[in-house]
Formats: sequence, structure tokens, C-alpha cells
Amino acid sequence: MPRFTYLCPIRWSDMDANSHVNNAVYPRYLEEARMNMFEVLVPSDPTERLSKNFLLSEQWMKFSKPLVYSKEPVSIEVWVTSLKGVSFELAYEIKDSGGLYVSATSKMAGFDSVAGRVRRFDDDEHAVLGQFLGES
Repeated sequence: MPRFTYLCPIRWSDMDANSHVNNAVYPRYLEEARMNMFEVLVPSDPTERLSKNFLLSEQWMKFSKPLVYSKEPVSIEVWVTSLKGVSFELAYEIKDSGGLYVSATSKMAGFDSVAGRVRRFDDDEHAVLGQFLGES
């Protein structure tokens, strides 16, 4: 199954009073992984970028165990589990040599901010998303 791997640094400021990564930080980790996975899909022209957005419509996370600070980055594996004409679903695993910390899913949709509505993916977007399509 084709997966994208993002090595995400853990910042000291990500820690909470319990000496582990604060649960509120994980959505940012997932966003960083998504943005790096799909950076080729972000148009360089700001006007075009407004009409070719992606919208996060739903996100779910299951925490397996606390992640503590380390100088070594944590690995975030991401893959597409469902791909339709206007939406797709992603699965994630946040892990390192110590095991799995978080599994997550996101539902995404193509969005046109200029028109203010959901949009269909073009052929290039479908091809990029499709190369990461695997099992749920």
C-alpha cells in the first residue's frame, strides 16, 4: 500500500504539564503531514489557489499511548482510503521506534473559496491522490 511518510519534529512547546505531547497539538501534526503530502497540488498563483482549496470536513483520532518529547522526529504515515469526485478520506499513523501513538482519519473535500462551494477534482488532482490510494 503506497503511503506518504512525513518526519514531524516534536517541539518542546508541544508538551503539556503531564510531560507528553498535548492532545490539542495532534491536529496540527496531521495538517503538516497533509500539506507536505499534497504540496504539489497547491497552485503558486494566489488567485488560482483560492479556487482550488481543500476543506477538512471531519477528523477522528484514537490515542494509543502518550508521546513524549524527543529530539528525533516522529513518523506520520498517510494514505488515501477513499477517493471520489469531490471528496477523499485519509488515514494516518503517528509512530516511532516506540510504537504507535495515534491513528487518525480525515475526510476532505475540494472547495472553491471564490464561488463558495464544493468543487470536483481535476484530472491532475485525481492522479496525485490516486497514487496514495490503499486500504482503510
